[in-house]
Amino acid sequence: MGKYILKRILIAIPTLIGITIIDYAIMCMAGNPLEMLQGARISQAAIEAQKAALGLDQPFYIQYFVWLSNLLQGNMGYSVKTYQSVSAMIGSHLGPTLLLMGVSLIVSLLMAVPAGIYSAIHQYSRGDYTVVTLSFFGSSIPGFFLSLLLVYLFTVKLGWLPSGGMTTLGSSGGAADIAAHMVMPVIVLSVSMAGTNIRYIRSAVLEILQQDYLRTARAKGLGRRRVVNQHALRNAMVPIVTVIGMEIPVLFGGAVIVEQLFSWPGLGLMTMSAIMSRDYPVIMGVCLLSAVVVLAGNLITDILYAVVNPTIQYQ
Repeated sequence: MGKYILKRILIAIPTLIGITIIDYAIMCMAGNPLEMLQGARISQAAIEAQKAALGLDQPFYIQYFVWLSNLLQGNMGYSVKTYQSVSAMIGSHLGPTLLLMGVSLIVSLLMAVPAGIYSAIHQYSRGDYTVVTLSFFGSSIPGFFLSLLLVYLFTVKLGWLPSGGMTTLGSSGGAADIAAHMVMPVIVLSVSMAGTNIRYIRSAVLEILQQDYLRTARAKGLGRRRVVNQHALRNAMVPIVTVIGMEIPVLFGGAVIVEQLFSWPGLGLMTMSAIMSRDYPVIMGVCLLSAVVVLAGNLITDILYAVVNPTIQYQ
């Protein structure tokens, strides 16, 4: 297992470098961030001086290698807009994003796993059709539309939940206050993920239930609950773990939109602000972090395969 993990890490390093090159090239093609400063109050000479100070007058490959060399020394650069350290900005916004993503993932699994198993066991029943229909509805409804619908219902009409932020202004921001602000963002993220995961889990369990050894177990007189709990679910865990691993990039992408809509002070809100102002160091820092998290999630998923299924061995 140790050799396998080391091999995966060595493979991930060129992948990360390739991702950073592509990201940096796309940003350079988007234009110079100092172009947004042009106006009557700022002279062209001042812009050129700032461009030279930031190294933006150099060719693309020079700028990239300067950024990469600084990164290897632990320096992710400084924001063009706020002049803050990128690592400090990411550190201050990472906690709220991880909290939102973690809770949303848990809630989506609590909805998807029981519903997917129930739908597979009761195939072609009225309950199966209901679960499948709701899963299609959950995965099809746009996140921004569901967000606006929830705000209109629970904030405007009923006044039960706050519409934005992580804590109420002027309050101490206790656990109950944070939980109230999390309800709607978590619903938006978890409904979309659960809708997709229910169909994956249903298909995985159905495939296992059709195996010959389960038919033999049922023919020997074992009850349906024992067959499902002791035999089917354990073998269906590998596809379910795969589904969980696939949710990591989905969560990162969905969090950008949800955090913007609900003013959640996480990486998504910071990323959107950086994109609007062409704050390239911040964008590169977030892209690098996202790539590391996705690759780490894939590695953890592979390791969990061996945990849930001891017959899987890595060389």
